[in-house]
Amino acid sequence: GTAKALNYSLKRWAALTRYLDDGNLPADNNWVENQIRPIAVGRNNWLFAGSLRAGQRSAAIMSLIQTAKLNGHDPYAYLKDVMTRLPTHRARDIAELLPHRWDAA
Repeated sequence: GTAKALNYSLKRWAALTRYLDDGNLPADNNWVENQIRPIAVGRNNWLFAGSLRAGQRSAAIMSLIQTAKLNGHDPYAYLKDVMTRLPTHRARDIAELLPHRWDAA
């Protein structure tokens, strides 16, 4: 009950109050929760991706889309540009196409 909840909080007090030591740290993680909500909501649907490999591919694409958003890119424009460049892009320079380094042509 209540005692168990209080004990839980007291054991984690340092971590729970860490944001008070640094004004740059957010007091909550709502932003992160909102970013991963589409993944959590779709989790049951992805049980039927067809195969393990299809699920892994879906996860990779979702990761690219979310990372593109985090870097201020329109995911559609990013993926369209990258997919157009991939066939002729040198393998050793592939990191240039990652969302945090991507520059629209």
